[in-house]
Amino acid sequence: MAPVPPGIRLFVSFDRDQWYKALTFILTFLLYTSFHLSRKPISIVKSELHKNCSSVSELATMTSSSSSSSDSQQASPPSLHTDMDCSWKPFDKSNYKQLLGAMDYSFLCAYAVGMYLSGIIGERLPIRLYLTVGMLTSGLFTCLFGLGYVYNIHSLGFYIFVQVANGLVQTTGWPSVVTCISNWFGKGRRGLIMGLWNSHTSVGNILGSLIAGYWVSSNWGLSFIVPGLLIAAMGIVCFFFLIEHPNDLKSIYAQNSSPGKSVPTKSWNGVNGNTEVYLQYKDNKTQSYDTELLLPRDSVRVPVQPVVVVKNDSEPSAISFMGALRIPGVIEFSLCLLFAKLVSYTFLFWLPLYITKAAHLDAKKAGDLSTLFDVGGIVGGILAGVISDKLGKRATTCAVMLLLAAPTLYGFSMISEFGLGPTIGMLLVCGGLVNGPYALITTAVSADLGTHKSLKGNARALSTVTAIIDGTGSVGAALGPLLAGLLSAGGWDQVFYMLMTADFLALLLLLRLVTKELTSSKSRPISTVE
Repeated sequence: MAPVPPGIRLFVSFDRDQWYKALTFILTFLLYTSFHLSRKPISIVKSELHKNCSSVSELATMTSSSSSSSDSQQASPPSLHTDMDCSWKPFDKSNYKQLLGAMDYSFLCAYAVGMYLSGIIGERLPIRLYLTVGMLTSGLFTCLFGLGYVYNIHSLGFYIFVQVANGLVQTTGWPSVVTCISNWFGKGRRGLIMGLWNSHTSVGNILGSLIAGYWVSSNWGLSFIVPGLLIAAMGIVCFFFLIEHPNDLKSIYAQNSSPGKSVPTKSWNGVNGNTEVYLQYKDNKTQSYDTELLLPRDSVRVPVQPVVVVKNDSEPSAISFMGALRIPGVIEFSLCLLFAKLVSYTFLFWLPLYITKAAHLDAKKAGDLSTLFDVGGIVGGILAGVISDKLGKRATTCAVMLLLAAPTLYGFSMISEFGLGPTIGMLLVCGGLVNGPYALITTAVSADLGTHKSLKGNARALSTVTAIIDGTGSVGAALGPLLAGLLSAGGWDQVFYMLMTADFLALLLLLRLVTKELTSSKSRPISTVE
């Protein structure tokens, strides 16, 4: 008999539950990757919506003169958009930064408002269907933005409407995927697992930058249409394969264990009609996972006494908004995330344009270089999770990274004075320190608080708590790009002073929790959120 290949040995070493965990981890990772992939193109296309018209005019003049001097000149086919209009109206005006900032603000403000409602709605609807509808509609609105190029639309109102609508439907994503991943993975090594899983944010940003950058100079409409089709396709995958909770598989297991058998069951109303009593036998394998009634049959001798289990029809009700706010640590981490996400999203929406202006690179090169910030974010998120698991101090881990991020931001403001090598290093370090606390709070901390001991086992709070934390953070995400658009008119230095101020405010909001962790007599995981 031939030996079993080592790869097959590895496969069979995992049980069925582990395979389902792996499926949920990978699927939710890919689902939210597509969300961020569809958000990134706007930051890449900004430099194309408003170009340096003088340099474009000079290039057009040189091209036309060389063409006219050629003896074998041939008529060139007409293009959809001529080079004479070097900027896309209405972003060709001197206040283009404010217009671009307003477009970011419209998306992020709608996202922040919608997030508070999304968690409450998602707690009461099937997550799989809720997430599927959100992804399909998000794909629709992302494609609509790109169709503005195809159909030569120059109305600011059109682009604002698309951004607002897209911001609202994208709120279906985060509470849903965090709830799913938390249902499948317990608190053990949650920081590491969530840190690895949360790299989908940076992976989505990287892929979005590369996809948008590929078409940005030739046809920026495709920079939106392709990501829109991708997130819609992932919505269909979500509908067919997402498993919300391990308990959803219990009915499948029960049916497969004894197909075709029917077991007699007796039931009657209990006191006041509020409960039911179910009768089942011990040798029956099809009983529900949460009711087990052991009574002997006449033909089968079972050496046990009859046991009756009473099942209450009512399930724990979903937590209210104010009830979620009363969970210890929710308010502090929510406000901290407001300022941390302000910094992160300012980079998300303005970094490629800043590199274009400060380092004097074209749109594609700036977009490719900006992906290094997200690579650093992947490493920072994983490190934050591992360190917080090891030390058992979530707030302290965030505070240290926030403290180190401030001088890094100051150094990054002088990027125009660096060469390519130092710029790459600064992008990696800055991405890790900025996105590390943001990743930790939105994943491991949110999951910890959503399963806080004060909830007494009520699992129907995770989506609401996650939405409150991320919704508050999204307020900062909306303010950051807006303030960057206003302050950049007076110079990029003012933008970085604003980012450093936000970083210190995030640090201050965690001081009470940090003090509690450091003065605790025990070092145990998640001490400030238990």
